[in-house]
Amino acid sequence: MASDHEAMRRAHEHFDPIAEHELTLPDVDMGRMFSTDGLRIRGKVYAFIAHDGTLVVKLPQPRIDELADGGGIDHMRMRGREMREWATVPLAYAATWDGLVTEAHDFVASLAGD
Repeated sequence: MASDHEAMRRAHEHFDPIAEHELTLPDVDMGRMFSTDGLRIRGKVYAFIAHDGTLVVKLPQPRIDELADGGGIDHMRMRGREMREWATVPLAYAATWDGLVTEAHDFVASLAGD
C-alpha cells in the first residue's frame, strides 16, 4: 500500500494539468481547504486532492448519489459524517477527473450566481 505522500504525488500527476487549465478560466484561483490547496471560483473551493490521494469535488447530492451507484466514487466523510455535496474520487477513476472537475466548477459557479 502506498504512503499518503506517494498517493498525493501520483494524484497530482493527474490533477495538476487539470488545475493548470482551470486556472485559465475567469475568477478561478487556488486556495486552502482541509489543509491542502484547492481550486476555487470566486473564493469557493470546488476541487482538491485529499491527503490520501483522492480527488474531492463539490457536486449536487443527486449527482454524487448517481456516481456512487457505480461503485468506487462516494460521498466524502469527515469524522464519520457524510458530506452531502462533496464526493471522493479515487485515483483508479483518474480518467473521469477532468470531467468531474468541470462539473464541480460549473456547479459552484452556479451557486455564486454566475
